[in-house]
Amino acid sequence: MTVIDPSYLRPRLLYRNIDTHKRNYGHLLVVAGCDQMPGAAVLATGAALQSGCGLVTLHSTERALQSVVNNFPSAMLSEELEAHFCTAPSTLKKYAVVAVGPGLGRDAGTMNALMDLLSIAYEEKVPMVLDADALTVLSVIPDWHELLPEGSILTPHMGELRRLLPHTSEENRVALARELCLYAGCTLVMKGFHTRVFTRDGDCLVNQTGGPGLAKGGSGDVLTGLIGGLLARGYSPEDAAALGVWIHGYAGDCLSRERSEEGFSSRDLIDYLWKGFYLLYKE
Repeated sequence: MTVIDPSYLRPRLLYRNIDTHKRNYGHLLVVAGCDQMPGAAVLATGAALQSGCGLVTLHSTERALQSVVNNFPSAMLSEELEAHFCTAPSTLKKYAVVAVGPGLGRDAGTMNALMDLLSIAYEEKVPMVLDADALTVLSVIPDWHELLPEGSILTPHMGELRRLLPHTSEENRVALARELCLYAGCTLVMKGFHTRVFTRDGDCLVNQTGGPGLAKGGSGDVLTGLIGGLLARGYSPEDAAALGVWIHGYAGDCLSRERSEEGFSSRDLIDYLWKGFYLLYKE
């Protein structure tokens, strides 16, 4: 196992050219939120905008889009006409990455739209970051690993991993997660205490930032947006995952020291993501 720390991450950092523009840094599509859970779209989009990627577009419902405009006006918008995700874009060619799942809900129309999105992404070779409700939908699809575009990242907590890998014991779930990454060609972030990143080569990276202060609704939505933005920015899947979980955890550590583990919300994490970037780039 390899520990994710500043000495591991600094040699992998990407830098910006002086003569450059926003389209040099990737365009992320976030598919998140519904009328009942607009906040998930706000959290994922806000974190993506702090990742360094060039452009972020949110596809969601009118209610969620309005919430995002009120909080993060630099996001671009794509409106879903129903109260939940029902219509996949006809093409993804203008996007570098799609991050999907937070707050989607589990309506039958959403499941069908997600299947369409997976199919388009696979055909057009657009990698995806899948979390939350997207993982729940995946878990009921036979041979779901064959649908993943190359370079995709899954971000399950242990309950979601149990659904993705049913009929296995806790003892061999880690080994199976590693085998799954090798077989499906994906990267997997096993969220929890000392979050682990399983790479496409079978390596296991262990993160040591973060703590119980992150055990709050919406923390995972922030992580999804951050990792999606890093992947769109140009990082490899394993580096995007490693950098994302470290910076996300470090933001939680900073908030825990300043406010206690009780005294902050997942929304506060977005405003502290810069601290991890600053530490890595400036020290």
